[in-house]
Amino acid sequence: MAGGLAALALATTLTACGAGNESGSSGGLSGTLNGAGSSAQTAAMDAWRKDFQTDNPSATINYDPSGSGAGVEAFLQKAVVFAGSDSALDPDSDEVDKAKQRCGSDPIEVPNYISPIAVVFNVEGVEELNLDSPTLAKIFEGQITKWNDPAIAATNPGVALPDGPVRPVHRSDESGTTKNFTDYLEKASEGAWTNEADKVWPATLKGEAAAQTSGMVATVKQTAGSIGYADLSATQGMTTVKIKVGAEFVAPSADGAAKALAASKTDDSRGETDLVVDLDRATSAAGAYPLALVSYLIGCQSSDDEQAEVAKEFFTYVLSDEGQESAAKSAGSAPLPTELREQAARIVAGMSS
Repeated sequence: MAGGLAALALATTLTACGAGNESGSSGGLSGTLNGAGSSAQTAAMDAWRKDFQTDNPSATINYDPSGSGAGVEAFLQKAVVFAGSDSALDPDSDEVDKAKQRCGSDPIEVPNYISPIAVVFNVEGVEELNLDSPTLAKIFEGQITKWNDPAIAATNPGVALPDGPVRPVHRSDESGTTKNFTDYLEKASEGAWTNEADKVWPATLKGEAAAQTSGMVATVKQTAGSIGYADLSATQGMTTVKIKVGAEFVAPSADGAAKALAASKTDDSRGETDLVVDLDRATSAAGAYPLALVSYLIGCQSSDDEQAEVAKEFFTYVLSDEGQESAAKSAGSAPLPTELREQAARIVAGMSS
């Protein structure tokens, strides 16, 4: 689908009819399904696993939140049946070809979760902070080293900023959250970010490294003067940055992420079973929060694996109204728009064993 998502992304209200309303869970499934990947999806995945297993007591869903890069690699090596990833398979690398070889068929890749990435900080005496994207980029590239730097002060009039060091924290593992964060900096910072978007943090940049979402959150909480990034669901009780979008500063929220999705398009260059959203990072739409991530479920369209039937039904549940509502309640994510979920559900319906 090449068109914009505006007409469908605002329809995030859960509907009571159509393919998206069927959980696909029959209660008669049995077997164990192993997955790995995105640590940002942990809260949502825990809720999905619990609910699915309640409906299917003879089925077990295991998920290792090892990070998007590790999850994709585990999938490619056949160590797990599915991966959760906060960035899509990269067609410019060999990931898509390797996935085809692993599956013996086309892989499937469908969006299942959208959530804001919160920029979290730990600065004594500062409870609110506004930053534009060029300033944020310069902080993480090490060009801004003091909290009372004029660029930070300019967007925070009246705030008593300390003359202390800025300590940026980045992920040490291959991370879809890092890919989305650096993609935002690359596309929205007006050239201030000089590196390419990647799952791996640029080796030339200094800063403290932390593994997985839990490590990022713990490090920022424990380090005075620090600033980092994590899925909003993991940042309860932490202070978060409002980022500049158009003429306003916007706090991270599920509604803001949904509005950013509304300004975006799907990638028409992908295959029929590869449904990927190209988020508009530079949108100025009112209330939008473009520092967001769209997560994906990655599996095989056709498989002789004994877990294939369970995978199909679990994917179907995740994309259902019930599954999306469960994630919204547990993780504070935005339910995927109805039409996008229905497109994803049609792809999943084509899975066979």
